[in-house]
Amino acid sequence: MAAGALVDLYAPDEELSEAMRRLIRDSPAILHHARRWRPADLVGAQLALADLDADEAAEFEQAAREAGAACNVIDKPAFCHFQFGAIVNRSPVVVGISTSGAAPILGQAIRRRIETILPPSLAEWAALAQTLRDRVAGALKGSVRRRVFWERLADRAFGAAPNAGTEAELREAIALGSAASTAGHVSFVGAGPGDAEHLTLKAVRALQAADIILYDDLVSAEVLELARREAKRVPVGKRAGRPSCRQEEINEKLVALAKAGHRVVRLKSGDPMIFGRAGEEIAALEAHGIGYDVVPGITAGLALAASLGVSLTHRDQARSVRFVTGHSKQGGLPDDLDWRAIADPATTTIFYMGGRTAGAIAERLVGAGMSPRTPVTVAASVGRAGQVVTSGTLADLPNLAVTFDPTQPILIGIGTVFAARAECASNVPLDRQASRS
Repeated sequence: MAAGALVDLYAPDEELSEAMRRLIRDSPAILHHARRWRPADLVGAQLALADLDADEAAEFEQAAREAGAACNVIDKPAFCHFQFGAIVNRSPVVVGISTSGAAPILGQAIRRRIETILPPSLAEWAALAQTLRDRVAGALKGSVRRRVFWERLADRAFGAAPNAGTEAELREAIALGSAASTAGHVSFVGAGPGDAEHLTLKAVRALQAADIILYDDLVSAEVLELARREAKRVPVGKRAGRPSCRQEEINEKLVALAKAGHRVVRLKSGDPMIFGRAGEEIAALEAHGIGYDVVPGITAGLALAASLGVSLTHRDQARSVRFVTGHSKQGGLPDDLDWRAIADPATTTIFYMGGRTAGAIAERLVGAGMSPRTPVTVAASVGRAGQVVTSGTLADLPNLAVTFDPTQPILIGIGTVFAARAECASNVPLDRQASRS
């Protein structure tokens, strides 16, 4: 019907599903005949489609053949003159999937997978390419220059959607005889706690569209594996207690790469806006007028909650959640933390990077009035195959923390919500642990 077909539908009323009834009601192109089909009904038809058992399918195929109509009987390849493929529609881009009738449901499953990979904005990029074709052909001399231009545009189509200035930017590049736009872009992408299965679709698309990826030390190899093969991968450290690139160096790299026209992904463990210092990097980009976007990720505190089956805001136990850093620039606890607020018994608190300061955390909280019997969970390598979780009370925290390697990424969860699940914690990955609950 999307192509303008007129449809005669033959089926008794009692055989119609509710979805089909709505389609008939809402589609003027469908004329419903409340009876079984007859051979004469196929005369003059271009296509004859049916859902029939084998005996009736043979009769239908014969009638269609005699009427000169192409025939398709659902799930009966022997009576089909052609096959329908599943499609992914990003018009003017249309992707067809066919199993030649062998497994239509498999074809639909493949279509769903492709749907997740191709961004909806692909339609806008294709339409933009269509408007630029003649201009590119006239301005960019030589097939190599034209091909480079289209390859660059195709790569961008899997990243951010075109904005109001994209067409003007590309037209200017074409007029200057350039093979591609010189405007760079930076995407701050949250890599999550480590398991690539927990990346968002937008994060995967950004990785597959990047020229260069600047990644932190905690980003897992399986996440990096999702980036396109041609992308350059640049480690930039950023791990508490270990040598790493200075923040100023990272800022300068981002600015320089974007100014050179690259599509850069700044890949950060967890969520880029939670203790990821993305704010400083964004400020550097804004100071130079460089475009950027932020793709959220699962922060480690939420991954810990999922692995334990704990609701951080259980309505009977907590009214708020705090994410608190346990590591200052000087290596100890920050001087300006509001310990009385953190000690609120109706608050769930997650300390990041608190392995070396666990004893001081416990001391300050007890001093601020928190009960030493408050449930505590300590975890390392959350969301990874090597996840380790242990639990106890606030009074136990110093002894719990010393059992961990302080160079590991350690989280400390404090609050009543951890009481019910603490005894269930085990050293298994996020997805398997959460599936028990």
